[in-house]
Amino acid sequence: MKKKEILEKLPYDPPFLFVEELLKINEDGVEGKYTLKTDEYFYKGHFKEKPVTPGVILTEIMAQIGLVCLGIYLISDIAEENYNKIGVAMSSTAIDFYKPVFPGESVTVISEKQYFRFNKLKCKVSMYTQENKLVAKGIISGMIKPWRNG
Repeated sequence: MKKKEILEKLPYDPPFLFVEELLKINEDGVEGKYTLKTDEYFYKGHFKEKPVTPGVILTEIMAQIGLVCLGIYLISDIAEENYNKIGVAMSSTAIDFYKPVFPGESVTVISEKQYFRFNKLKCKVSMYTQENKLVAKGIISGMIKPWRNG
């Protein structure tokens, strides 16, 4: 499956789509990026004087790139034409944060598959700044399943 096809199958739309580009993907992992726009809705009120990206949004970026994109790639060989949607449910996260991310900054997410069995995907995920400084790392797990038409 091509990177563009994976992006088209993501079950998100703006303003909650946090995948800008997939840099590489294979059965063992994925690398992708997202640039946080200065006018993102979640900056309003999240620290009045100096907006900071909320940790829950950083976790969501890591999950969309590191879990959902990889999951779509992994199920592409079993998802036949009669499947038109991808069902996603995050089941657990354990993320440690090391550095803040500010409006306008780009982040890169690198995800390594730990296992994919019975539609459950578990990944070791890390996020880096454009200067290659570690922002966050941890484990994210979730269920990825194709849904049938109708």
